[in-house]
Amino acid sequence: MDKPELLLYVKAGCPWCDMAEEYLEEHGYKFRRIDVLRDRVAYDEMRRISGQTYAPTLVVGDEVLPDFGPEELEHFLKIHEIHP
Repeated sequence: MDKPELLLYVKAGCPWCDMAEEYLEEHGYKFRRIDVLRDRVAYDEMRRISGQTYAPTLVVGDEVLPDFGPEELEHFLKIHEIHP
């Protein structure tokens, strides 16, 4: 079974988004970065999926982690057994 793709919705200039990207990169995760300020369709999709407008938002399969910091990201990956 293939691993689900990690989608990271971010906004340029967002320090929380930068921290999320750094965390994922440092821990060896492959992810697709989606800048919602450059792509209105992606912004609307993030809103539909997460129910809010804040970034970062991480989507892995059916699991969604909206508006988070590094500690929440680490916990989310651990409890959902999402590995690099």
